[in-house]
Amino acid sequence: MKHFFSLLLGLSPLMSLAQTLTTTGGAVVTVQGGATLYVAGGVQQASGSTLTNAGTLQLTGDFTNAGTLTSPGTLLFSGSQDQTFAPGSATVAYLTLRNTGAAGSNRLFIPANLTITSLLTLTQGLVRTQGVGGGAPLYTLRLPNEASVVGEEAGRYVQGRLQVTRTAGVGAMDFANGLVLNANGQNLGTVTVTRTAGLQLAGVSYGQNGSGTSKGIDRVWEVTADQPLNPATPASVTVSWVADDDHGLTMPTTAQLWRADQTTGPWAPQGAPVGVSARSFTASVAQLGVLTLSNTNQPLPVELVRFTAERRGTAALLRWSTVSEVNNDRFEVEVSEDGYAFRRIGQVSGHGTSSLPHEYQLLDPTLAQYGAAQVYYRLRQVDHDGTAHFSPVRTVVVSGQPELALFPNPTSQATTLTGALPGAVVSVYDATGRLVHSGTVDAAGSAQLRLPAGSATGVYLVRTGPHALRLIVQ
Repeated sequence: MKHFFSLLLGLSPLMSLAQTLTTTGGAVVTVQGGATLYVAGGVQQASGSTLTNAGTLQLTGDFTNAGTLTSPGTLLFSGSQDQTFAPGSATVAYLTLRNTGAAGSNRLFIPANLTITSLLTLTQGLVRTQGVGGGAPLYTLRLPNEASVVGEEAGRYVQGRLQVTRTAGVGAMDFANGLVLNANGQNLGTVTVTRTAGLQLAGVSYGQNGSGTSKGIDRVWEVTADQPLNPATPASVTVSWVADDDHGLTMPTTAQLWRADQTTGPWAPQGAPVGVSARSFTASVAQLGVLTLSNTNQPLPVELVRFTAERRGTAALLRWSTVSEVNNDRFEVEVSEDGYAFRRIGQVSGHGTSSLPHEYQLLDPTLAQYGAAQVYYRLRQVDHDGTAHFSPVRTVVVSGQPELALFPNPTSQATTLTGALPGAVVSVYDATGRLVHSGTVDAAGSAQLRLPAGSATGVYLVRTGPHALRLIVQ
């Protein structure tokens, strides 16, 4: 037999419940405006029950909602150790965290997407939208237009994803999550800024270069708008952060703002590096997107967008281009007759630090002297501090008809087919004749072939048109 009860709190000063408040299906709990319901423990709200909070609901434990929660009042979490608020499908107007636990045990975990319609107040403790276990889901704390967060500072902020939306005007917009945007007279419509911070996750809460040797602060902002920004009228962006998210950055420093299409990069500098002594930085941006900040040990030194190699008589013409460069000292051009042992044959100076596109080229006049039917080229990009990065490998057929080749072969999973007919279909079959990969040859006669993860070792057949090659997978 089910038990139903109704609890109504009016203007009484305070009601204390010594243990967890557990509701059953059909139960109704109402906290009226001006009243406070204090729970010395947690709240477990069952499916089919209703809790309406127009006053203050204060608790020292966890709050799990499986019923109907309506909270135009304040939810106050005041425990002395980690707490969890599982809101179900509810939204809340006011949420206050005043957790007195020691550092590392004073967090409010929110294991679901949650919308706070008015105000998030941080007095003590951290709000975290991701669990601490490996691979824990990442959720979003949303603050719609007019909602805000107050009280963020070192040791007291939102770890995880904090999304703030503003209906844009033509002046500066403070998103209350460490980003202020001034569109300089442009009306961008509704603008949303999603900040991800404090998770120590590469490509999620911070940006880094391809080798992982250079990293930004542990905070990124994704900025989207109804209307695109006019590049001819750059916007002004100010970002700020707490000491917890320095991620190795030491103050004072020379800082650089960066932009990418996604948190995994590639990153391009925005404006020039500027010396800063406080955790706030302002720069101009000509395009919205994902923004972060680092010192001059940049998240990505060079963004290479094109590299080609083609035969010109008895020579090979190499061309490449960049859209941005940071501390780029030079490009070293390397050649190989077998695709394994490379040596330097030339060098082209870089443009240091630049947010403008640049074109490069080098002519290798000794193509016919290598004694190989096919020659391999790559770029070695070198920073001012000696850090080096390699480009993909390109091939040039020396003479006669193009010869099909696979490089590398043997391989563990991926290889490149060269010397094929541009536009031709390439198919890869396993030992049983099953198709495991297909693709199309690009304009340079190459195709990138990647076998599915977990492919068995052995001999595979690569076929294009009437031609077939053996690929050995180790």
